[in-house]
Amino acid sequence: MSATEAPRGKEWLTDWNPADEASWDSRLAWRTLWITTFCLTLCFVAWFLPSAIIPKLNAIGYTFTAPQLYWLAATPGLAAGLMRLVWMVLPPIMGTRKMVAATTLLLFLPVLGWGVRTMLPGTAPYWELLVLAFLAGIGGGAFSGFMPSTSYFFPKRMQGTALGLQAGIGNFGVSLVQLLTPWLIGLGMLWWMGVSQEMAVPGQASRTVWYQAASYVWLPFILIGAWLAWQYLKSVPIKANIRQQFDIFRNQDTWWMTILYIMTFGTFAGLSAQFGLLMNQLYGASNPAIVEGTGQAARILVEGYQVPDPAAYVFLGPLVGAGARVLFAPLTDRMGGAIWTLISGLGLIASIWWTIGGLTPDTTSAATLSAGFNQFLWGMLAIFLFSGIGNASTFKQMPMIFEPRQAGGVIGWTAAIAAFGPFLFGIGLTTIGIVPFYWIGVAWAVGCVALTWWRYARPGAPKRS
Repeated sequence: MSATEAPRGKEWLTDWNPADEASWDSRLAWRTLWITTFCLTLCFVAWFLPSAIIPKLNAIGYTFTAPQLYWLAATPGLAAGLMRLVWMVLPPIMGTRKMVAATTLLLFLPVLGWGVRTMLPGTAPYWELLVLAFLAGIGGGAFSGFMPSTSYFFPKRMQGTALGLQAGIGNFGVSLVQLLTPWLIGLGMLWWMGVSQEMAVPGQASRTVWYQAASYVWLPFILIGAWLAWQYLKSVPIKANIRQQFDIFRNQDTWWMTILYIMTFGTFAGLSAQFGLLMNQLYGASNPAIVEGTGQAARILVEGYQVPDPAAYVFLGPLVGAGARVLFAPLTDRMGGAIWTLISGLGLIASIWWTIGGLTPDTTSAATLSAGFNQFLWGMLAIFLFSGIGNASTFKQMPMIFEPRQAGGVIGWTAAIAAFGPFLFGIGLTTIGIVPFYWIGVAWAVGCVALTWWRYARPGAPKRS
């Protein structure tokens, strides 16, 4: 017998039990996964759209300081963390259909706003761009609603794969927006999207761009995603009011898994938002020891050194992290999540330690600068790789540790806290300093490895998962 519809309307299902293979409607489950994944990808596009735009705001006409730019890049992370605390309780209340459709439609506002304000650079006050950056956090907040609601549709034995696919493909939205933005803004055929701008990058000739295209191109897809969700999704009647959902905080594993997910997704999201600014500050046009002056009058002080364009590299980190999450998700179903969380932590210790050596550029020659840049770049990609593995493994652990209703709440809660990653990384890098902040990352990963081994991975662990 397949899932039937409840008498109160076509949206809500009844007799839904994924653990019962005879009654589980796999076709409905996979349809839900693919539609919500499409919408989640758009959510990540909207969330990280500012990170693709902010590094070049000054080049097209704004005059913000470095701290102001870091704050702009950090604000979507602050907003996403706060909004995830709301979205985490919505699945049992609103249901999958209403929640996904309404959330996707809300993305229209910040995406349109960024398009308007990059089309007319220098016309918006700083506070208005902060508001748009905050609204972009809607896309980050959605994660804590989409993932738990999708988990309701799959049996435990498949949740590692299903959630890994949804989160991993959704994470590709980060790379997608960062990869396509430099290409879209230079397409002269998009002139009909509005007026052009002149982009002046130190050490390079000025060029005509249509920066608003990086935003406007996503608007039709947002409308399509909202329509698909409203037309084809169903909702599983998981009964839990807000007070009942808060019982997860009486379980110590909620807090342990939060710590582990900060290590994995907090690192992924934080570095995804700050990668371009970091590269520009250390090895690019924002380092006065490398580039003197601004605009076309700027000159390279280190003879023979080629200043890297962050836009050519920043998409690689999120791409590696998202790919790892997709590829390793099936392995977590086969081998368990804890062992891969352990590997993730060990890998992060090694890769962060290696990257620290590339955080202090040696400007004595082009060769030393290039060597430092390569160490920084490959170290960052390794960090993204191991954070992606941990993103997959922790989402396998949670459905194994908690019963279904609690698992959804814990997934939402841990995702909410880890979503503060871009904000915390932005503030930490500017106030603590880049190198000390990375050493804090090493210490955090060491603690997480010890926690994973003792609580979840060792033979006889209390919650072996």
